[in-house]
Amino acid sequence: MKTGVSGYKIRKWFEFFEETVTNEIGEITDGAPLAKFIVGVVIKNPYANKFSEDLSLLTNPSNELGEAFGARLVRASNGYPITSYGKSCIIGVSGEYEHGNACLTTAFADPVRKAIGGGKAWIPSTGKLGGPGVNIDVPLANKDALYVRSHYDTVTVSLNDAPRPDEICVIFAGASRGRLNARLGGLKETDVVGEDGLR
Repeated sequence: MKTGVSGYKIRKWFEFFEETVTNEIGEITDGAPLAKFIVGVVIKNPYANKFSEDLSLLTNPSNELGEAFGARLVRASNGYPITSYGKSCIIGVSGEYEHGNACLTTAFADPVRKAIGGGKAWIPSTGKLGGPGVNIDVPLANKDALYVRSHYDTVTVSLNDAPRPDEICVIFAGASRGRLNARLGGLKETDVVGEDGLR
């Protein structure tokens, strides 16, 4: 598995996986288990402690970063389908929120879409400044139609040693299905077809 990405100084990669078979009060799943998986990387922030109009040191290498994320996300899914996704960033306190967003543009996201077999819907995103151990909620939504209500979900992640003040954590998450026993109606995943994501 590729560890380096040209243009970024990478300190570490991380992956998380969970598989849930009952809901929060113990009701057995209405189908397959719900698997959630996260891939992330901790990189040096070249713009820490300085302002720059040009953020190309972060945006230019992000396509290759997306390729690496796509391969790792497929591995982290442990053979489960990837039907929903989301992305996030945590920026160390010597950086700006904009620095994290520079790593999450379309150039980064499109290779991930390709690796997981497509994704017509935009990818929900969050970000924040913080230090080691801070939690971030990564939003999840159906990868082909944003309005599939059963797939609105969240996965929370934190790292005990990142980000340091001059680092950025870039995070991408996926899930194998919608929430267990979802019953709030709305557009169903089976209604999603065609280029516009709707029947």
